[in-house]
Amino acid sequence: MPDTVSPASLALIADIGGTNARFALTDLSAPSAQVIDARSLDASAFASLQHAAEHYLAAVGVQPRHAAIAVASPVNGEEIRLTNRAWSFTRRELERALGLDRLHVLNDFGAVAWSVPALADSEQITVHGSDDAPLRGPISVLGPGTGLGVAMLVGNDPHWQVVETEGGHVSFAPLGEEELGIARWFTARFGRVSNERLLCGSGLSHIDAVLRGAVDHATGQHQALREPAEIVAAALEGHDLAARRTLARFCAVLGSVAGDAALIHGARTVMLAGGIVPRFIPFLRSSAFRERFLAKGRFAAYLESVTIRVITHNGPGLLGAAMSLRAHDANNTHSERAR
Repeated sequence: MPDTVSPASLALIADIGGTNARFALTDLSAPSAQVIDARSLDASAFASLQHAAEHYLAAVGVQPRHAAIAVASPVNGEEIRLTNRAWSFTRRELERALGLDRLHVLNDFGAVAWSVPALADSEQITVHGSDDAPLRGPISVLGPGTGLGVAMLVGNDPHWQVVETEGGHVSFAPLGEEELGIARWFTARFGRVSNERLLCGSGLSHIDAVLRGAVDHATGQHQALREPAEIVAAALEGHDLAARRTLARFCAVLGSVAGDAALIHGARTVMLAGGIVPRFIPFLRSSAFRERFLAKGRFAAYLESVTIRVITHNGPGLLGAAMSLRAHDANNTHSERAR
């Protein structure tokens, strides 16, 4: 931690997913959002979010009074339950347990969306459109990780606002015989099939098993699963045709879903994020992603003008949590002055 930072101005920020619990500090007195002393913890090693946060705070030796915590779940009520991990908490109890004066909770992809205006050019890669195209709203922000996050950014610089959504749980719409076969297996296994069932780490593993024939289509059971990282590595190495077929199908489905999101949001920019896509950007470029993104009939020309970028910043959820906390503080200050 920099010696010039006052402990009194530090706040806790966190990005809590189904696999990783990322924590950091941010200096609220700094002129712009900062991420200080970021650390990633294995969520499975802790019984609760409180225990993971306490572990981090003990490690850095700081007791902040304010916090912004982004979680992979809806955040509408007092009680928060993570979608892809058996963690739950109430805002009031967590605030008290961590000794906070104020706790701000937001959706994890809402946090990623908050990070977008703060990204440097070196922290994003354009995969469709011009590198120097201005950031234009509305902006669709989506990406696969443990689940499929979707959010929207509206407004204009510097007056951005984030709309948190659960768009990853929209029903999957298969195209072509291969995707229909995948959908049939997913239906047998899970019942309803959402986009998130396919566009996530476990979804990549299941698609791979289906395409390799390592599943029982009658029962929906799989005989063997490969880890997502193994599939991606094998596909990029080039000799594993099954892995390349799996990753190509994953990219195609992602293109369709990204195009749907852009139409629903009226997006002028699409930002792809999450822990999976940044690992294979050249493969994404050469896949059917762009073709499927544009394959929207009469609105193909509309989507042709939409810029698509991949976020390569290594912690956009943490940066976004810091941005959100600063915006939240500014709004509270404005409201108090207006009284």
